[in-house]
Amino acid sequence: MLEPGFHRPHLHGVETLYPPERAPAATLADAMVDADFVLIDDEVYEADYLRVPDEYTVADDVVIEASRGDTEIALTRAEIDGAQHLGEGVFRLRNGAQLRFLASATIH
Repeated sequence: MLEPGFHRPHLHGVETLYPPERAPAATLADAMVDADFVLIDDEVYEADYLRVPDEYTVADDVVIEASRGDTEIALTRAEIDGAQHLGEGVFRLRNGAQLRFLASATIH
């Protein structure tokens, strides 16, 4: 089911499926951009380091470092490669863990 369209008053007759802030990411790389937190299996971690994999990233390079209290997690490119997009910005890693990147809300 599609979300109802949002009208942009400054662009007459233009509607989009999502508000102009940001649509849900369809790729892991898109989801990582500007993320402040990582939700891993229903636990929120602060994103300490994120590197979007590129052609220079090898399998054992750490691409995600996150912490929650005294707990620290590091994921390599090999661990996130092949992640399955489940929808709404949620991804399932090959080891079965579910992963979602979150950004802090900005209040004006």
